[in-house]
Amino acid sequence: MAEPRARRRDPTRRQRILAASAELISEQGYHAVGLADIGAAAGIVSTGVYRHFAGKPAILAALLEQVMNLLGEGAAGIVASAPDDRAALTGLVRHHVRVALADRRILQVYHLEARHLPEQDFGRLRRAQRHYLEEWVAVLTSLRPGLGDGQARVLVHAAIGAVQSILFHSPGLADDRLATLLCDAAHACLGVVAVPRAEPSGEPP
Repeated sequence: MAEPRARRRDPTRRQRILAASAELISEQGYHAVGLADIGAAAGIVSTGVYRHFAGKPAILAALLEQVMNLLGEGAAGIVASAPDDRAALTGLVRHHVRVALADRRILQVYHLEARHLPEQDFGRLRRAQRHYLEEWVAVLTSLRPGLGDGQARVLVHAAIGAVQSILFHSPGLADDRLATLLCDAAHACLGVVAVPRAEPSGEPP
């Protein structure tokens, strides 16, 4: 008799859990969503969620860490590879717009529910956020040396806030048009003109 085949773990299951969690929590709130709801939305039984996460706080931590890593690692790569500071700032703006459009649900959860993280996870998230903002501030103060550190931080927060204005407002515009408006708004806040694209592409301008 043939031996039973070992059960293979679905490599996409963890990501399905995170995607379902972002959707549900952004719509209903952290406390209103249970593991059974998340499992059902992800297409698995609730006990299957525990194969990947210890509980709902761990799901929230992983979800927010995922988007912060995406922003932070992207920013570090942009700054390291940019030919000059103006190109770096343009890249930072465009990258944040891309993430805001692609991961709107997760960023909504970040803004509304991060306070529910366990203290250690919340502290780690805040440190990653501060490091991300420092990338922007360093480039901006290099381009505008007359700005004080506090002024630069205000402008960076304003620029990021302009991009994230779409998180809780749906203007009904196509993503390419919306990306153009958000990039323009962010650069207006920063007081730095964007580097134009060399040629048309399907990416946000």
